Amino acid sequence: MTSPASRRYAGLSGEQRVALRREALLEAGLELFAASGKSGATMTAICAHAKLTERYFYESFTSRDDLLQQVLDKIADEVREAVLAALRTGTGTLEDLVRNAIASFVAILTDDPRKGRVSLIESAGFEPLRTHRRASLRSFAQMVADEATRMYGDRAWPPERGEINGLLFVGGLAELVTAWLNDEITISPDEIVDVATHQFLSTAHR
Repeated sequence: MTSPASRRYAGLSGEQRVALRREALLEAGLELFAASGKSGATMTAICAHAKLTERYFYESFTSRDDLLQQVLDKIADEVREAVLAALRTGTGTLEDLVRNAIASFVAILTDDPRKGRVSLIESAGFEPLRTHRRASLRSFAQMVADEATRMYGDRAWPPERGEINGLLFVGGLAELVTAWLNDEITISPDEIVDVATHQFLSTAHR
């Protein structure tokens, strides 16, 4: 007997329809959380924006906060994959690789400012997203420390100092992007990349 989840409708399997509904809800969460913050990104509003009922919401998420955490995770995964791809598959000098990796980070959060606002600004405003955001930034800081060790070998800082350096670098870069998103500084994303590249190359090693 065919299960409900495996039946096809309009050429799509049940699993494919579930995945499409999940993506629609994540996109709605991104849009509303970026535009209106916590107060605007209610479960009811997210479902209405996605044109889905609450029944389909609980098909993929346990709560509004669960959905918003998964929105954050999706952005973080996109950034991480882009940064590592730039470092591992790019060509050119070490400076070129570092610049391209930082440019990937900055571009994702500024080309679509919704992603920047959600991951850096709105998520800092309430729990449990605030803790989730901090954990994500620490993960990126560790990635910076690990990549610095891979690049510089014996010239890299020891692990404890490398972690501190990574936190300073990621925190400073996040603050620069935040200031740009809030129109608090007259600097372009390209200039942010330039400054951050210089900072990394100057401080990531002994």
